[in-house]
Amino acid sequence: MLKILLPVDGSEASLDAVRHALALRSHGLAASFVLANVQEPANLYELVTAHDPEVLQRVSTGAGAHLLQPAEALLAEAGAPWERKIASGDPAHVLAEMIESHGIDAVVMGTRGLGSARSAVVGSVSHWLLTHCTVPVTVVRHIPPDDEVE
Repeated sequence: MLKILLPVDGSEASLDAVRHALALRSHGLAASFVLANVQEPANLYELVTAHDPEVLQRVSTGAGAHLLQPAEALLAEAGAPWERKIASGDPAHVLAEMIESHGIDAVVMGTRGLGSARSAVVGSVSHWLLTHCTVPVTVVRHIPPDDEVE
């Protein structure tokens, strides 16, 4: 059985990736899933005002769990096995560490649909994983419904 990492950031594109992975499973792919959310690390202001690193960790974990709920609902509805991983740090590097430490066989993730010029400037987790990962990475592009197309 393949173990597929599904990074979820709360965007519709990341849910499209979950739907795509479930479609592959419904067509016979034997797969289990690792839902992952990576929270940005606390900034200096948050560190100074919180006074307690455990409070920041609880807030970060809570935010990650909240963002994973729609994806978990999709997986539960499909009867697919999954586990949840919430971490903080640089998303690309944290996801790469998850791939190594959890025996991931493939990654299916969404893209925000940034143009290549903007992606090069801003940086792209999907692009970084495509170029640095040792496992196959499938990037699922979000196609908005007709009423959202500009």
